[in-house]
Amino acid sequence: MNIFSFLVVGLIAGWLAGKIMKGGGFGLIGNLIVGVVGAVIGGYVFDFLNISFGGFIGSVAAALVGAILLLYLIRIFKKI
Repeated sequence: MNIFSFLVVGLIAGWLAGKIMKGGGFGLIGNLIVGVVGAVIGGYVFDFLNISFGGFIGSVAAALVGAILLLYLIRIFKKI
């Protein structure tokens, strides 16, 4: 996946994660950044669990899981 596709997938995942995790977001720009970082995390998580989806939808799914996980962890550490 080239860098442009990676950024688009991350941005979509960040936006979706912000909608799913209501109250846990950081605004549009913050959620988009979380989505890009979450794409990396999701890729590692799916690779570790030997889960693979093909194509664009699979990439968005992995990035979405990573972004939701990252938003959840940030919410936990923000409370501490």
